[in-house]
Amino acid sequence: MQVTELDIPGVKLLTPVRHGDNRGFFSEIYNRETLRAVGIELEFVQENYSWSADIHTVRGLHFQTGAYAQDKLVQVVSGAILDFAVDVRRGSPWFGRYVCAEISAENWQQILVPKGFAHGLITLQPNTAVMYRVTAHYSREHDAGIRWDDPDIGIDWPVGSGEAVLSDKDKQLPLLADCDTLFEYDAGNQ
Repeated sequence: MQVTELDIPGVKLLTPVRHGDNRGFFSEIYNRETLRAVGIELEFVQENYSWSADIHTVRGLHFQTGAYAQDKLVQVVSGAILDFAVDVRRGSPWFGRYVCAEISAENWQQILVPKGFAHGLITLQPNTAVMYRVTAHYSREHDAGIRWDDPDIGIDWPVGSGEAVLSDKDKQLPLLADCDTLFEYDAGNQ
């Protein structure tokens, strides 16, 4: 498995090996020992699946707080997304900055979004299916997020607000400056 660190430390792009022949391919997409060998020692406790019918479906920017904060390992099963990780750790040198990667069934990459980051995505193709493993169970009481189009973050989304397909919940999320459920940066834990 190839692992590439993105521009904000902790956010990683993983590329599992595919073994192909005339039938298609086989790929080991998760192996705890393989991840440990490349320095990723996480225990995933839940796996989620989302399917989006429409192109330009936006999901995010979401995170969980406290004991339910989650590391996420995100992979696309069909279709394609732009995936975003926004640093929401107060005191971080990267606070309010984001990294982005195109993740697709074709490129077969995964993105690791660590605790302390808001996560969001936009579908680039219709009928896009996304799987992601998380290190903490879902908790409604610890569920939080920030607005996908926060101008202070300045994500370069490939659509305007009139074209984005959003949930009612995501339309109500606060701006980063108004969010009181953020993380604190721990320089010793990098």
